[in-house]
Amino acid sequence: MADKIEGTEALRSVPALLRRNATAYANAPAYREKEYGIWQSWTWAQTADEVEALALGLLNLGVAEGDFVAIIGRNRPYLYWSIVAAQMVGAVPVPLYQDASAEEMEFVLGHCGARFVVVADQEQVDKVIEIQEGLHQFEHMIYLDPRGLRKYDHSHLHQFSHVQEQGRAARDEYSAELARRQAGKGYDDTCVMLYTSGTTGKPKGVVLSNRNIIETAKNSAEFDHLRADDEVLAYLPMAWVGDFIFSIGQAYWTGFCVNCPESPETMMTDLREIAPSYYFAPPRVFETQLTSIMIRMEDAGSIKKKLFHHFMGHARKVGPRILDGEPVGLLDRLHYKLGEALVFGPLKNTLGFSKVRVGYTAGEAIGPEIFDFYRSLGINLKQLYGQTEASVFITQQPDGQVRSDTVGVPSPGVEIRIAESGEVFYRSPGVFVEYYKNAESTADTKDAEGWVATGDAGFIEESTGHLRIIDRAKDVGAMADGAMFAPKYVENKLKFYPNILEAVVFGAGRDRCCAFINIDLTAVGNWAERNNIAYASYQELAGHSRVLDMIQAHIEEVNVSVAQDEMLSGCQVHRFLVLHKELDADDGELTRTRKVRRKIIGEKFGDLVEALYDGSGSIYTETEVTYEDGRKGKITATLEIRDAKVMPVAPKAMAAE
Repeated sequence: MADKIEGTEALRSVPALLRRNATAYANAPAYREKEYGIWQSWTWAQTADEVEALALGLLNLGVAEGDFVAIIGRNRPYLYWSIVAAQMVGAVPVPLYQDASAEEMEFVLGHCGARFVVVADQEQVDKVIEIQEGLHQFEHMIYLDPRGLRKYDHSHLHQFSHVQEQGRAARDEYSAELARRQAGKGYDDTCVMLYTSGTTGKPKGVVLSNRNIIETAKNSAEFDHLRADDEVLAYLPMAWVGDFIFSIGQAYWTGFCVNCPESPETMMTDLREIAPSYYFAPPRVFETQLTSIMIRMEDAGSIKKKLFHHFMGHARKVGPRILDGEPVGLLDRLHYKLGEALVFGPLKNTLGFSKVRVGYTAGEAIGPEIFDFYRSLGINLKQLYGQTEASVFITQQPDGQVRSDTVGVPSPGVEIRIAESGEVFYRSPGVFVEYYKNAESTADTKDAEGWVATGDAGFIEESTGHLRIIDRAKDVGAMADGAMFAPKYVENKLKFYPNILEAVVFGAGRDRCCAFINIDLTAVGNWAERNNIAYASYQELAGHSRVLDMIQAHIEEVNVSVAQDEMLSGCQVHRFLVLHKELDADDGELTRTRKVRRKIIGEKFGDLVEALYDGSGSIYTETEVTYEDGRKGKITATLEIRDAKVMPVAPKAMAAE
């Protein structure tokens, strides 16, 4: 492990880890990127050279210690190098979401006061130019891809490779200053600033120190026995803390290789080619992959379909037990091995999961049915619970103790306590320094003793010590009769069905629960094609009577399942409608990490919510939407509202807690 090569005390920053890796793992691959269909590779020694050249170039441009350097684009080695080069010169890297609008970027760039911006291509250059008049501190922009930028004013615009060339040319002039700045990096100096997704308001800048990142990376890597020969695929937003801890923190601590796909469109192909041993995805990715599997099986021949359902039925019974090393009968094991040869192995290979040794999901709760499906295939998928403010890790699931209804035990170095209100609090070496320029929010979130309020409601199981998260504390409430209301629990059950992309359940303070549903256009479109149902748009398909019949059947099946939970049986869905548009981050309905902004949706579609509760059979509505080019428009629709069958609820489940 890392501390056996060089003492932990000497590894006080990410650039220090890079220097260590350039010697200890000099010829091992550090980064790969697929470009024009070919995988390019850089060793740790080559990476150190590339990063140093860029750091010297930044000094040549005038980057000062304490400056903020914004980084915008998809996962590329060059942008990861930009993060480390900024740290090397004593600046603070600030990754932004590449799909953010110019207005969203203006807030972040203005809030942190970024003087320098590194971007991927013309699209991002145009966004920054659009807002630069409002950014009085902004000075220089560096771009990777020169296509379309030849005729732009280059007085403050610089090509990435040229900055590196100028840095190499000025090595003699700036090498002493670069060495001085690196030597001055302290363990408690700022490593990165990451902005929250802004679920409830404007994003907040979370300041994380070198200590936060390195201690968390070290502890979490040792927990799962991560090694230098592991492979990871970096495809999640660089502005998200999870990507930073996996692709920078853990990668630099352990020395494993970070693989960058060619594009979002080729991600699944690239995943299969790399076959990572360490993999992370939010629930939405696993849901999408499961939907794709089910669609393909519907199109398969009858023999393949029967084989699939037969062996998957067996896998659900014994797969997780075999994975956890529990005793399983010889015949069951042989039956499972046959399924591995005929179904599970080819399926895992198609998904790119054939070599996954450690897999994680987090970001929001995953439906237990989806989670169990992947584990039944023999994929060591686990849950972790974390936040940006914790440098990700709060809890992890140890091997052999993996369950769908808990998020594991406290990660190494983490303490957890549950407040009387049921809210989860934690403290750890990964706890953030502060919210930038927001002392009030910092004090509201982190107390003087370092305890951080998560905003989530949960409890620790006495028998196992595992943490169970019920829902966001602000979303958990009581219905009119006192029954507990936890919408995420029901929403995740609904999203297990490939036809349902998103669900938003309402019911706090009401006498019953109702729901908005988004259909999955790919899955439902495939179903419509097989059933000779013609449609011209998402809106037309979403309002088709047979689609509504299908969604109603799914909801009623979920109600049967929910009714069996004594604590949450009051959360059955009584009425629903299928929305005429997909919920979209550009319309403010989702965060950039695809989390539902429940309050905003409730306000924006207030007329639809009231129609669900006033007994209406249909409602006409107009909705403002944002097109890809930024223009605004309106769509209109008359939505049918349906009742769903609910199961009787036991009196004890209805009693207030």
